[in-house]
Amino acid sequence: MEVAEWLRGLGLGQYEAAFRDDDIDETVLPDLTPDDLISIGISSVGHRRRILAAIAALFGDAPTRSETQLTADMTVQAPVRTAEAERRQLTVLFCDLVGSTPLSARLDPEDLRDVIGTYHRRVAEPRPSG
Repeated sequence: MEVAEWLRGLGLGQYEAAFRDDDIDETVLPDLTPDDLISIGISSVGHRRRILAAIAALFGDAPTRSETQLTADMTVQAPVRTAEAERRQLTVLFCDLVGSTPLSARLDPEDLRDVIGTYHRRVAEPRPSG
């Protein structure tokens, strides 16, 4: 299966370059997550849902490789659980770039990916001491 043709068939040919640039082929499709699609520049919720629904239709309800591995890991390593309830503290961190949503509406997905990639590289650079 050719991913570019598949995308064009979905009416989403504008993402061919993003899939190609991120080496997404038919072997990777079943493992794609919504976060993966966002990271390659697919900002439209509708487009992400169409792609994920089409992937599900292509591969059926078979679990992805990552789900299969997780299940295998849980089977091997899971301790026996008791029926007692346990409360645990959960800390959640959400980080967003100010203005990224309007920016994503103005820029081509590839250009947005370049802008965000530049930002990531800059914040990852070590700061000069002194």
